Amino acid sequence: MVNITLDSAGGRAMLDTTKKYLHHRMAVVFIENQVETITDKDGRVVLDKEGNPLKKRTTTKDIINAATIQGTFSSRFQITGIDSAREARNLALLLRAGSLSAPIEIIEERTIGPSLGADNIQKGVLSVIVGFVLVLIFMAVRYRVFGLVANIALTLNLVMIVAVLSLLQATLTLPGIAGIVLTVGMAVDANVLIFERIKEELGSQNNIQKAISSGYDKAVLTIADANITTLIASLVLFSFGTGPIKGFAITLSIGIVTSMFTAIIVSRAIINKIYGGKKLEELSI
Repeated sequence: MVNITLDSAGGRAMLDTTKKYLHHRMAVVFIENQVETITDKDGRVVLDKEGNPLKKRTTTKDIINAATIQGTFSSRFQITGIDSAREARNLALLLRAGSLSAPIEIIEERTIGPSLGADNIQKGVLSVIVGFVLVLIFMAVRYRVFGLVANIALTLNLVMIVAVLSLLQATLTLPGIAGIVLTVGMAVDANVLIFERIKEELGSQNNIQKAISSGYDKAVLTIADANITTLIASLVLFSFGTGPIKGFAITLSIGIVTSMFTAIIVSRAIINKIYGGKKLEELSI
């Protein structure tokens, strides 16, 4: 099945057509305009009076789909009865190709190797790995057991980001890598806020279990405020940005949601599993 949306003019034309030809077959014709340089029998380019190459335009028409009009419709309708998902994707691509307002004239074709882009991506991934490892070391040294818990949450956060991007079939770009790096930093900030809040609670009360619970509860609002404001900014970037900016915004938005989940819920669940229900005299933080 292929969903099609037309503009107002196209919708009016389609409404008139479907009313007139209800239950008749309607074909979708793909029209391709090609511009070719004229050559003589020896293969030399033929020039005009001004010395410019002569060109000719050819038009080919192919029927890419023929379906029966089942009812009247206008701007939004569906083409059904397609044999496979692959055929539906191909039809959708051909229909979108016909949405250009003017034919494309190829002036020059050149094939370049992907080594430059691959090198940039490789360096970007390396920067993520190095930064991530340094963060793990710092958290483990600074917060001991709690730091190890934060490291587990951070690792899960990174896995979740990659998993969601894979589900969306997104391409990893340099702006996307920048979004991942920024997300890791924000996730670390969330854990640091929680742990420092727990330290403050330990100084004001003797009950360690209550200090842990209060630390998480009181840090949640601050973390939520910081992440929500960043999420709003990323949504604005996605709405008004283009290409690479949208890629950065998508990665950042996914990372904000996953970092809040891992910092607030996952890390707390692990801490409760380790310390929950135990009488503690001191806390490794």
